[in-house]
This record gives sequence, C-alpha cells and structure tokens, in this order.
Amino acid sequence: MKRILDLTPQQLVKLSKKELLEAIALSEGRVMAAETIGITQPVLTDITNAELAAAMGADVIILNLFDVQNPKINALPECDKKDTIKVLKKLTGRPIGINLEPVDINKIDDDGIWKMSKGRCASVENACLAMDMGVDFIVLTGNPGNGVSNAAIASSLKEISKATENRMLLIAGKMHASGILSEGGEKIITKEDIDLFIENGADMILLPAPGTVPGITTGYIRELVSHAHKRERLTITSVGTSQEGSDTDTIKRIAIESKMTGTDVHHLGDSGYLGMALAENIMAYSIAIRGIRHTWHRMAQSLAR
Repeated sequence: MKRILDLTPQQLVKLSKKELLEAIALSEGRVMAAETIGITQPVLTDITNAELAAAMGADVIILNLFDVQNPKINALPECDKKDTIKVLKKLTGRPIGINLEPVDINKIDDDGIWKMSKGRCASVENACLAMDMGVDFIVLTGNPGNGVSNAAIASSLKEISKATENRMLLIAGKMHASGILSEGGEKIITKEDIDLFIENGADMILLPAPGTVPGITTGYIRELVSHAHKRERLTITSVGTSQEGSDTDTIKRIAIESKMTGTDVHHLGDSGYLGMALAENIMAYSIAIRGIRHTWHRMAQSLAR
C-alpha cells in the first residue's frame, strides 16, 4: 500500500476502508482533511467548496450539514440525488466523509444554519444510506450548541458499527463542547472516552487541536494520541472553533503543535468564510506539516491521473 502522499486522485477515490487506514498511517502525520458545507453559497460561486479545498491541498474532504435523505451541494452539476457523493468524488478526486450527529432533533431550538434535520442524525438508517451513496467514512460528532455528549456518540457508534459490518471507516469524538458545559475544556474528551469509543467500534479518534479550545494543550492531546495509538487506533486533530479563518501565522502554529502530538490526520473546519476554511490557510497548514513539495504535488495532480 502507498502513502496518501503518493496516491493519485483516481487511486484515492477507490480506497477500501482498510486501504484508507493503512495509507493514512503510512503518511506519518502528513494527511490534510478539510471540512466544507455544501448548502452555503460557495466561495467561488460556481465551484463547490469541496473542489476548492481539494485544489488547495486537502487529501480528504468532510461534508458538514450534509443531509443524506435530502442531499444538496451548491454548485454541483445537476445529478440524481443518490449520485451526489459519486459526482463530488469525481470532481475532487478525494475520499469523502460526512458528519452525523447523535441528537434528538426535537430538542434543538436553533432555526439557523445549524438547525438539525432527520437526515443528519447519527442513525443506522442514515449511515446505511451514506454507505450506499459512496461515502467513505462517517464522523460522529456535534455542531455548536447541539448538545452532543460522548455517551450519545458511543451509543450511536455501537449501533452503526454493527449495522455497517466493518465496511465503513468510523471516526468518533468532539472538537469543542458542542453545547455540553460539563464536557468543556479537558473534559471534551478523556482517555476513558477514547476507550469507550474504541469498544463501540471507532477506527479513528477525533480530538481538538492544541490551542483551539480553552485548556487544550499540546501535552494533553499528546497523551490522548499516545493512548489511542496504544489501542491501535488512528487520530485526527481538529480545528473547529473558527480559527480556520485566522491569520496564517496562527494556522502554522496550530499545525506544528498538532504534529507534535503525533496525530495522524490534520483537520481544518468549515468556518473561515462560512462553508470552508480560508483557502490560503489550507495551503499554509499543508506546507507546515509536509512542505512545499508534497503540498504542490497534491495541488497539481490532474484528476485524470
């Protein structure tokens, strides 16, 4: 198996779960994931945010606010709804994942963009729909204020893992408190939470990147990454506090601190401009963790390769 760094777009979109995990591990902390929103106005109007993120160096795309029962991505060419993910993978040449949230939509009062819908809930039905659509992985996490607890993540994870029968990569964790005050700061995720997620089927653990949440230090995340690795699980450190829209000096500092934790994947959130990280920050982060050569190589590769 080749490293993510060495795989072409045509190879990336055909990876199995086992191959994707192996390719990430072989890249030694040099994998970029960019989270985008499809229902907002795209930054470049007639090009999806996912395409722009891929063009700036992202190896993997995560879709936030993606409703599997009513899929919509602005600027995507017209297609049958069931083919939404397949078309996006063809346009980006990247593995595609989606966020699902283990919440009761009847208890969410937010009427804004973060308002929950049935197709975004972390249910077995939605996970199976996602798998049938060609989604490569699911991230079980929570958006701001939606009240997603680690116990709820573990419960949904157990059901989804059993239903998908090890055919889809499952990521679990939180990048901020998600409206649960008792799970703020260092309590966002603990070693006990990691153990719980692993026991219930997680292949990768999601953690807040150092410096993105009050109290989250490089040393603390380093301990959690080491703990996950000892349990033979990969990790992804996430910038989900709108700092993906900060200046490039801040981004580069977060990048190096995250790499010092030993994490396997680096994630930038969707709120630089609302919909994706600042494009220049995706490239700056990529250069910080793997240099110009690998960054330009990912950016320049034709989708036909």
